[in-house]
Amino acid sequence: MYIAITFLIALIALLLVFWGGRVLMKGTWVFGFIRGSIGLLLLAGALLVVLVAADVYSYRNLADEHNVGTVAFRKLGEQHFDARFSDEDGLGQQFELHGDQWQLDARLLKWKGPLARWGIQPAYRLDRLSGRYLTLQDERNKQRTVHQLTGSNYGVDVWQSLRRIDKKLGFVDAVYGSATFLPMEDGAVYEVRITHSGLTARPLNEQASSALDEWQ
Repeated sequence: MYIAITFLIALIALLLVFWGGRVLMKGTWVFGFIRGSIGLLLLAGALLVVLVAADVYSYRNLADEHNVGTVAFRKLGEQHFDARFSDEDGLGQQFELHGDQWQLDARLLKWKGPLARWGIQPAYRLDRLSGRYLTLQDERNKQRTVHQLTGSNYGVDVWQSLRRIDKKLGFVDAVYGSATFLPMEDGAVYEVRITHSGLTARPLNEQASSALDEWQ
């Protein structure tokens, strides 16, 4: 579905390029400045549409609850961990986290009204992995860490734009989904799953289960 949406946006961009090129190449110099300005605006609009399409393409379809990856920890020092996140495609990213607990965040696009009735499923994109200290004093005084997992590198953020205006829109909600803060422990491995309401995490090995039992 989101590949089709991206294709439609790209088609609009191509039409804008075509119209912009025709305006720039057509006619005499009498109205050259006006034609040139309109043509450049159309080409700029085409570029913007392409960037929007690239950002939308980075989202994944969310039909049912499923696994989005695992997070494994290796202790480097006091309240200092190496965190390896492996997504559902098996691609791994490695980060250093400071703190006692970790959290994974995702961005969700939830369609409403006619779009939902037409069967368009929500979409998600994993956003960031962060660490947190248990005590307020540590939170205030010690190093905090947060890492971006995925995102658009084109300077356009559709989700953030929708979040600013979604109260006025009747067809989409741009919301955060976050896994509950869970303890970091040497050797612990957690599975992360996503549902329509957000992210959940559960222990996959004894180290993670023990850390969770002690924390609770």
